[in-house]
Amino acid sequence: MTQTGPRNAITDVAGLRVGHAQDYRLKSGTTVLVGEKAFVAAVSVMGGAPGTRETDLLAPDRTVLGVDALVLSGGSAFGLAAAQGVMDALADEGRGFAVGQARVPIVPAAILFDLVNGGEKGWSTNPYPAFGRAALGAASLDVPVGSVGAGTGATTMMLKGGLGTASLQLDTGVTVGALVAANPVGCVTTPGELHFWAAPFELNGEFGGVGPDPSPAQRDLSVSRKRTMVAGANTTIAIVATDAALNKAQTHRMATAAQDGIARAIVPAHGPMDGDLVFGVATGDRAIAPADLEMHMLCHAAATTLSRAIARAIYAAAPEPGDPIPTWSQMNT
Repeated sequence: MTQTGPRNAITDVAGLRVGHAQDYRLKSGTTVLVGEKAFVAAVSVMGGAPGTRETDLLAPDRTVLGVDALVLSGGSAFGLAAAQGVMDALADEGRGFAVGQARVPIVPAAILFDLVNGGEKGWSTNPYPAFGRAALGAASLDVPVGSVGAGTGATTMMLKGGLGTASLQLDTGVTVGALVAANPVGCVTTPGELHFWAAPFELNGEFGGVGPDPSPAQRDLSVSRKRTMVAGANTTIAIVATDAALNKAQTHRMATAAQDGIARAIVPAHGPMDGDLVFGVATGDRAIAPADLEMHMLCHAAATTLSRAIARAIYAAAPEPGDPIPTWSQMNT
């Protein structure tokens, strides 16, 4: 498992597209993953402060077997409204879960907190429905990373956060991809802010090629915080996807295993002030469902690919006026 897909993006999973919309004065935005057709989806939540919409129906015993799109958004609870914009646009296209003659687009969403990052938040009308519609309209195979979409105003403990993606092609022919908006309480780098915790999983110098820290030190979290810690003011939200034919239970297991990718790339992770969440997606384009060993390797690939996507998000973050903390590039040039 050493080869990325051609784009090194979640869109290497055939049938998926990604779109972003953002406002740099607001320092926030929205990212949408949409399929050419409905796909199997599940969710794993391990953070203490999640913000979600329509995630209960993703449980393996729920009736709905496929969803039309997934939304990652900034804006805290305000950002959940981005899913409404996506839903309305999909309804205009005639997509959705069929109930008699009616069709109801299924658009689960998760949000991160970016309301105290220095952006202009004094809106009179919630901007997120428009962000959702615009992000869906911009969906394509190309996936820009860094300060875009849901990662526009993201921050980490020491560095600016961002939006990241990565992919991996397994020896079995299965493709795994990850998409993440990284806004954690914790750190993505070791002390000194050069080396990424995810460095052991890096492929082709995708986040600088500086390698692992030769002598990583533990960070004193009580004194290293460079911005005021606000309860619930964080969260890493992600999607891991595969073209394997997984059912909802298997897709949930992949999403749960991918949480290890957060823990390997962010220290600490899954705390009471993070809303860490991973959606799982299976498009089923590869007709043979994986056997036990193949499923084991698929779960491992989902975790390592998510770790890489997190590091890529922070590595690619771009500075903007009014940012409360520096980017990785500002610290290392």
